[in-house]
Amino acid sequence: MAVLVELAGYCVRCGKQVFCTDGFINGVTQADGNVLCFDCDGEESTQERSG
Repeated sequence: MAVLVELAGYCVRCGKQVFCTDGFINGVTQADGNVLCFDCDGEESTQERSG
């Protein structure tokens, strides 16, 4: 069985490519439509907790 991998966009914070694998985005789509990679989304969550 083939796995479908497509470029979904680029992280608005670090510019890393974010892919969609078999219909699931490997990142986070924000309310404004921008995409964050999981690394940058994790940093944002950590900052919210500490600040």
